Amino acid sequence: MKNKLILTAAAVPKLKVGDIQYNTEQIIKMIGNLTDCGVIVFPELSVTGYTCADLFLSDLLLEKAETALMEIAGATQNTGVTAVVGVPIRFDNNLYNCAAVLSQGKVMALIPKVYVPNYSEFYECRWFASGRDIKGRSVVIGGADIPFGTDLLAEDPVTGAVLGAEICEDLWVPDKPSTHAALAGANIIVNPSASDELIGKQEYRRNLVAQQSGACYCAYIYASAGTFESSTDLVFSGHSIIAQNGSIFAESIFPDYPHVDKAMIDLGCIMHDRRRQNTFENTASYRRIKVRIQAAGADETDIRGLAEILNRFDYPVAKNPFVPGDNSARDARCRRILQIQANGLATRVRSTGISNLVIGISGGLDSTLALIVCAEAKKLVPEIRIIAYTMPNEGNTSELTYNNANRLMDLLADEIHEIPILEGVKLHLTQLGHELTYQGDGDVAYENAQARMRTYILMDSANMKHALVVGTGDLSELALGWCTYNGDHMSMYGVNTSVPKTLVKFICRSYAEICGNEELKEVLLSICDTPITPELTPTADGQIAQMTEEKIGKYDLNDFFLFYTLRYGFEPARSAAFALRAYPELSVEKVKEAASNFFKRFFRQQFKRSCLPDGPKVGSVTLSPRGDWRMPSDASVELWLKDLEE
Repeated sequence: MKNKLILTAAAVPKLKVGDIQYNTEQIIKMIGNLTDCGVIVFPELSVTGYTCADLFLSDLLLEKAETALMEIAGATQNTGVTAVVGVPIRFDNNLYNCAAVLSQGKVMALIPKVYVPNYSEFYECRWFASGRDIKGRSVVIGGADIPFGTDLLAEDPVTGAVLGAEICEDLWVPDKPSTHAALAGANIIVNPSASDELIGKQEYRRNLVAQQSGACYCAYIYASAGTFESSTDLVFSGHSIIAQNGSIFAESIFPDYPHVDKAMIDLGCIMHDRRRQNTFENTASYRRIKVRIQAAGADETDIRGLAEILNRFDYPVAKNPFVPGDNSARDARCRRILQIQANGLATRVRSTGISNLVIGISGGLDSTLALIVCAEAKKLVPEIRIIAYTMPNEGNTSELTYNNANRLMDLLADEIHEIPILEGVKLHLTQLGHELTYQGDGDVAYENAQARMRTYILMDSANMKHALVVGTGDLSELALGWCTYNGDHMSMYGVNTSVPKTLVKFICRSYAEICGNEELKEVLLSICDTPITPELTPTADGQIAQMTEEKIGKYDLNDFFLFYTLRYGFEPARSAAFALRAYPELSVEKVKEAASNFFKRFFRQQFKRSCLPDGPKVGSVTLSPRGDWRMPSDASVELWLKDLEE
């Protein structure tokens, strides 16, 4: 498979203002130490120093800078590195502040700064002209004709990396050059900068970079001039930032010099988001220059190889990508999801004028979360009345889940009912000509008769009590088809429909900590610690015998594949490689087996997702056919399975 990971660097060298030879040596040395990178970005005017002031009017300085540029370019020879350095360039009657793109031993492109600041502490118009109108031009340096203009992108056709550049002030204006470059295809934006440090400026600068990387669906590499610039009137901090799609991957300020921030960017994720966001327009008025921007490790690899690359570069891959690793961030997300769920249900109650809510409680995680949502919705619509049912089946329902269901209903419901389903299920099985006992693994008629009986009771109860049936099934169950068609698959409003199983437990646990009721906290934590089971087969002496994860695989792995398939469009082999990084204790054979099982179930169970009840989207993905996911129910899985093998 193609490796879509690119190691990038923001590099701030030691510098002597006006000492081009010294600066050149420092930059070349840093490039030599960073040959594992695909892109390296140095600060604005790093060849000369940003604070040369009227020395920029010296032909000696400018000639030496151009000569140095060719020397620095030579450091990229026989590497897969594209380096971007800042340099002053003479063209016709003016001087331009440029980002020089260096690759394969040559100066490949010169991109001038568009917005030249001349306010407050900045006096750049004293020396530099704007490159706004320069397009389709070239400049001769060292006998080489070098493309020059704001209409240039640097492209590696092997990795698919497309690099565009803007310089410092270009980021701070409404009409950013990087926006146009991204629309023309740039998926990596570099910014050689010289931003002086002031109180509050670091936060503002960070937000600018993060926001632009998110708005443009790109990687953004920002490298600002360091403290070796002149401090006559200003102090520079060497602020470096690497971001992707709105998230900061690396950042430093006032570091020791020379300093490098590295971060792995993922072109696959970037391009998937662009294709999915079909309002991301395309323009074609840019020239493309061929460069070499190597992938991290190797351009082509297999599952083991990509996993080794991820390990070698210590690439962070979370075991539970739906769940934030930081405790405070996780708790905040859990509270916000619950708020979205409750508001969605409250709106449905208001719009229908039906304030009675019927819900089935099993003592498991999903129905627990759905009941919590009902209770939170009642805070928004006080006239809501929660009518809870527990429907045990003698011999199948364990004492633990039965007791937890009753305790939970006592604490959160307004009206409580217990309807044993054994006699109803027996009558149904008898009418079908089915044995009254479980016939062993594969007897889905016996299992599903119970799930459908419960839904049958809830639906008729809702009719009798003028109520809405609140669904309890979660996103993971829908992905795997682990729900009974026209049984727990069906409801009048499914509040958990886009909450994955790995997150359901955290929301319940988080609610236990903030609910303010010790008895409720105790039962919620007990439910969180209960094995996941549908309890549709006989218990073992009253203890839970049917374990969901023994049948369909571990939910954490299934949710892992679900996340990367839906959120980033990963092919199975790539998902498997990432899983090996996240789960180093597993062999490649075990990961491939888990991935194969996931994709088989995911494809074969689409028919259940094609007719889902309404329910709120709470995260970045959902499987609703009215939302993110539309898929034919008879699509073949073979291409995806072959990808795992090849």
